[in-house]
Amino acid sequence: MAADVHAALRARGATLAVAESLTGGLLAAALVDVPGASATFRGSVTAYATDLKASVLGVDEGLLAVHGPVHPVVAGQMAQGVRRLLGATYGLATTGVAGPDPQDGQPVGTVYLAFAGPAGSLVTSPRLSGERATIRRMAVTAALELLAGRLQADHSQPN
Repeated sequence: MAADVHAALRARGATLAVAESLTGGLLAAALVDVPGASATFRGSVTAYATDLKASVLGVDEGLLAVHGPVHPVVAGQMAQGVRRLLGATYGLATTGVAGPDPQDGQPVGTVYLAFAGPAGSLVTSPRLSGERATIRRMAVTAALELLAGRLQADHSQPN
C-alpha cells in the first residue's frame, strides 16, 4: 500500500508529511521502507507527549486541556500542523489509544486518523481491537488506506 501511495503522490508532483502519536513512528517507517520514498515523503513528527502536539504541531492548547489528545479535532489539527510545518502538499496524522489501558476516558481501540490537503481535510475513526501492537499496525494500514482514498478522490475531481 505504501508503494501505491508514493506512486500516486509522484504522479501528482505532491509531497506528504505525517504526525504520529498512537503509531509512534510506524507510519513513517512504512513509508520510508519504499525505495525512492524521498521523492515524495517530506518527513514526520512523532508527538507522543501531549504538550508537543501544541508546541510543535500547533494543536490548540485549550482543546487538549478539555478533551485530551485522543479527539477528532486534535487529529485534524495535527495533520494540518505537520503539513504546514514540513511544507508538504498533504498531511496525515494518527492519535488514539492502543492500550493496554484506557486513556482520558477513551477505551482501548479508539483511533482518529486525519488527512489534510489543499482541498480540505477529513478525519476518520476506525474502531480497532486486539493487543497494543495489533492496534498500532492496523492504524498504520488504515491511515495508508485513508490517504490512498483521498488521493484517488482528489484525482477524480475536475480541475
